[in-house]
Amino acid sequence: MYAIVDVKDKQFKVREDDTLYVPYHSEADVDETLTLDRVLLVSNEDGDVTVGTPTVEDVSVTARVVDHVKGDKVIVFKKKRRKRYRVKRGHRQQYTQIQIESLGVNGAAPETTTEDDTSEDDTSEDEDPSADVEAEAETSTEAEEADADAAEEADTDEADAGGAEADTDDEATDKSE
Repeated sequence: MYAIVDVKDKQFKVREDDTLYVPYHSEADVDETLTLDRVLLVSNEDGDVTVGTPTVEDVSVTARVVDHVKGDKVIVFKKKRRKRYRVKRGHRQQYTQIQIESLGVNGAAPETTTEDDTSEDDTSEDEDPSADVEAEAETSTEAEEADADAAEEADTDEADAGGAEADTDDEATDKSE
């Protein structure tokens, strides 16, 4: 079971007994319990995933503050050549180390929404989906046959019309002779 939690606009994937370094919480003391309410996603042992819009309701994560620590030192060095200008500064970001104690209200992901259940009800077991495909195939072949028949009739009509013109041309030549 895991959850995606938003802590001070940063997202973390958490499981029970995980230790994380989150952005500094100045108001939290060591061994204090934090409640993280901004849970964006919850997944249970069965693989059922619940995605929040934007957060999952009635789900929270409890964590215990272990310590306040500093990150690795980052050195910022500025230099302008031939100007006798050099500046060296360092920075250490502050973090709060927390340990996740529990996920969710009852330790499980909430039930799935009713929208998912209605989509499953639309397809009943009595109906055979392959029957729909066969029916569509039959209607398409019937339409193709009708198009082919219409094309043949058009060809024969043109041939008849061409023959009639040829007869009139022959008659015209006969009369002129």
